[in-house]
Amino acid sequence: MATKIRLARGGSKKRPFYSIVATDSRMPRDGRFLEKLGTYNPLLPKDSEDRVKMNIERVKYWLDQGAQPTDRIARFLEAAGERSKPTRANMKKAVPGKKAQERAEQRAAKAAEANAEEAPAEE
Repeated sequence: MATKIRLARGGSKKRPFYSIVATDSRMPRDGRFLEKLGTYNPLLPKDSEDRVKMNIERVKYWLDQGAQPTDRIARFLEAAGERSKPTRANMKKAVPGKKAQERAEQRAAKAAEANAEEAPAEE
């Protein structure tokens, strides 16, 4: 069975509250789960101790059993010091899209033409 450690949403509309659960990866997000491992309340301040609560021993057990944490859970474990932080390198993040690159090339060409026209006029 492919198990995951992920968030299950609770709370009312526009007031999210999440449970950290170990579940079969084929189950729906808020569906059946194997064990509740903790809670996450995103409405609390980031420095609050009650924002993320986890039973670390049980989380370690499920990780030893082969459960894969989601990205958000992996970050919680990094903050708790239970996992090492992998390098996240998104090299394409700062590269503009095709249209933006084309517009930049056109602007550069126009600027080069304008500079070429101005240079002989000064002499």
